[in-house]
Amino acid sequence: MKGKKSATLEDAVGRIGDGASLLIGGFSDPGVPEFLIDGVCDLKRRDLTIITNNPGFRHGGIVRLIEEGCVARLVCSFQWGLEKELDGFRQLYDAGNVEIVPQGTLAERMRAAGAGLGGFLTPTAVGTDLAEGKPTMTVDGREYVLEKPLKGDFALIKAFKTDPRGNLIYRKTARNFNPVMAMAADYTIAEVQEDVAMDALDPEIIVTPGVFVDTYYVTGWYEIGKDRSG
Repeated sequence: MKGKKSATLEDAVGRIGDGASLLIGGFSDPGVPEFLIDGVCDLKRRDLTIITNNPGFRHGGIVRLIEEGCVARLVCSFQWGLEKELDGFRQLYDAGNVEIVPQGTLAERMRAAGAGLGGFLTPTAVGTDLAEGKPTMTVDGREYVLEKPLKGDFALIKAFKTDPRGNLIYRKTARNFNPVMAMAADYTIAEVQEDVAMDALDPEIIVTPGVFVDTYYVTGWYEIGKDRSG
């Protein structure tokens, strides 16, 4: 069996090039792959499309990507907090390079991509600016908007534990968008707190099967928002 473990952070994210689209997990702080994001920043990648629930509310994480000029386009369900104060975010927004997607629609668009579907019908956003230019259909007297799948070149996700095959389990609310993103990308990179021996994970609790994970990097435990350089 080919090992999926990356020995270094650079090995884990080194495939990511300029212009790539990245699905980045997390909801507020829980589940954000801080190490992987730092690795992309350190490589000084440019013109990235970032697809995430929210871009953050403190320095570090996705905010760091924006601050350092790595992001050309942002797709998110809402923006709030610190990012409103960032020149980089305001420039993206004013240039029309921030796409707002309702939270449930965002999750379902990625799930559709992972499931190989051509899209889905939803009443969300009917009659609003968010539905402008999108096909609509009436079913049983109710109007729906056709939403297309949303996939990424890469997914950067955070998990609790993995085995050598890349089977993942998550810790409580840190699970959030990570499992669906793992399925919706061409190449999935996971940062994990701990790697365990083969067969150490109960198959009944595995959330993301290893078939969806291309590589993983072990970070150990770290406190969110604190210096991780050591």
